[in-house]
Amino acid sequence: MNGKIKIKGQLKLYMQWPVILAVLLILMDISVFRINRRAGAVASGFLAVYLLIVIFLYHHSRAIIMNELISFATQYGQVQRSLLKEFIVPYALLDSKGKLMWMNDAFSALCEKPRKYRKSITTLFPEITVDTLPKEDASEVVFQFAEKDYRASMRRISIQKLLEDSGLVEAEDENFLTALYLFDETEINRYIRRTEDEKLVTGLLYLDNYDEALNSVEEVRRSLLVALIERKLNKYFSEVDCLVKKLEKDKFILVMRQRSLEELKKKRFNILEDVKTVNIGNDMAVTISIGIGINAPSYAQNYEYSRIAIDLALGRGGDQVVIKDKESMTYFGGKSQQMGKNTRVKARVKAHALKEFMVAKDKVVVMGHKISDVDSIGAGIGIYRAAKSLNKRAHIVVNNPTMSVRPIIENFINNPDYDEHMFVDSAEALDIVDNNTVVVVVDTNKPSYTECEELLSKTKTIVVLDHHRQGAEVISNAVLSYIEPFASSACEMVAEILQYFSDDIRIYNIEADALYSGIIIDTNNFTAKTGVRTFEAAAFLRRCGADVTRVRKMFRDDVASYRAKAEAIRHVETYRNYFAIAVCPSQGLDSPTIVASQAANELLNISSVRASFVLTDYNHTIYFSARAIDEVNVQLIMERLGGGGHINMAGAQLKDEEMEIAIIKLKETIDQMIKEGDIEI
Repeated sequence: MNGKIKIKGQLKLYMQWPVILAVLLILMDISVFRINRRAGAVASGFLAVYLLIVIFLYHHSRAIIMNELISFATQYGQVQRSLLKEFIVPYALLDSKGKLMWMNDAFSALCEKPRKYRKSITTLFPEITVDTLPKEDASEVVFQFAEKDYRASMRRISIQKLLEDSGLVEAEDENFLTALYLFDETEINRYIRRTEDEKLVTGLLYLDNYDEALNSVEEVRRSLLVALIERKLNKYFSEVDCLVKKLEKDKFILVMRQRSLEELKKKRFNILEDVKTVNIGNDMAVTISIGIGINAPSYAQNYEYSRIAIDLALGRGGDQVVIKDKESMTYFGGKSQQMGKNTRVKARVKAHALKEFMVAKDKVVVMGHKISDVDSIGAGIGIYRAAKSLNKRAHIVVNNPTMSVRPIIENFINNPDYDEHMFVDSAEALDIVDNNTVVVVVDTNKPSYTECEELLSKTKTIVVLDHHRQGAEVISNAVLSYIEPFASSACEMVAEILQYFSDDIRIYNIEADALYSGIIIDTNNFTAKTGVRTFEAAAFLRRCGADVTRVRKMFRDDVASYRAKAEAIRHVETYRNYFAIAVCPSQGLDSPTIVASQAANELLNISSVRASFVLTDYNHTIYFSARAIDEVNVQLIMERLGGGGHINMAGAQLKDEEMEIAIIKLKETIDQMIKEGDIEI
């Protein structure tokens, strides 16, 4: 062995103490000489003997001491190596590329490989790759191996630092090793899953059309219908260990474990369809809605979640299940169109409530959704007339009106019968709205979709009137919310409200035209989403002076829009034989989203098309217009893309996205829903 072995640290200092003491004794001997020469001579003699002994020990015993130290260090290293080798936790060392350099007995036994195995760790555990190795200090990977759950904890070890600490060799480049520990977490995960499975889940179940179904059957058989429904519910939920208790004649509470809910999810809540099979001569099938709350911090909060979920299920039209998990919502069912109720009691109650709020305030501000369409403008004009009948100051918020609504707005601008500030933009509206203002939101129930979302925080009196199904995002601080998914349009709802708002209210011709236009556009000339109340509202507006000829003239297309619509239809792609996907050009168009929706309606005239999707790129946003007749629920598809709407008329928006990527996402969504059974082909 070439070179000298040096002692460092505390041991080196300890070995230097005889030399330090020798220096002190020499200084002491000099001091004694100055005091007394004879005493100094005696001290010098003893000092000489001490120095000889020290020199002898340094030269004679140093080799023995160093050999003992080396022997101890070697044995200590062997002990450490033996401990690592026999360590009960599987342990291995990897190089910078993930190649195995060393493993202990436990690691070798786990992976059933010899300790000299030197291939990449990925060959044993595919989840551990070079990318998962720690870039800084540590990283972890969870994976399964041999039907067990493992957590791989990896620590980065710098080779340069190790060599520097050794004081023997110096590394020029920064290299590192990875220490890999494997922890068996199978039992822990099993107990965690068991705890999760035992969590309490609370739900509410409502019979959507209880009264209507009973009225459709003979009186003597009504109790039998109710008994059969309750029997089917009890049998279905008892199979998954779920407790069902009746709260009222058409309301039930559900209590179950989390694992029971998972079983119901796997069945995709087929009770929604099973309960419709109960028939003893009733003309109307019974439908149910279920709201479930999960993962709340307390049982009381779980129940509150379930109440919010059932309200949302009913607001979306019923016949579905809504599961609320803190901020997220999950939907099942909702494939069928809700049956519209012939009674207009709800409209009368809402009309009186709206009137009370308006009477209590001095100003009324109405706003619809961004890129206002005919329905939102028409509904806004109807609310404007209601406010004016109470002599209230009223305004309608419209930012950059599109070509589709300009014909309506131009009828009111520079009209001496109307305030010159009837239409305002967001900046003006923000100056108007205060706590003495009623803000009425029409044709949308999502705050982010409104013309000016800031208005919702400037007053406590907010009213929502909408015909779209509710989603996870809602205007939560509304004092009055009137949402009817079975209504054809917001204009239909406002027309009903106006009939009950005041006995002496007068609706002018151009106002009736605006409301009638909204119904015409949203029902595609009374061919989609029309019910008894739709025609009743149209008849009311006709009596108020609405003229079909004037309305038709207002909404004739220009040449550019007609060509764009034809271009979209000409290049349509048929996906999976039943879905029409087209792209509508937006260059040179004032309202490309309106043209896209018209093209989507046209595509439904093709016999093989069950649903049509027309996309257009406008202001760095991809807009989807989805349409169907009755075979596909396009609302569920659009909700997967962040949008919503109705069963047969829906839409969505993707910001800062490429058209090709948007089409791919749409196709992937359709494929996934077909696989899950939400779409049947």
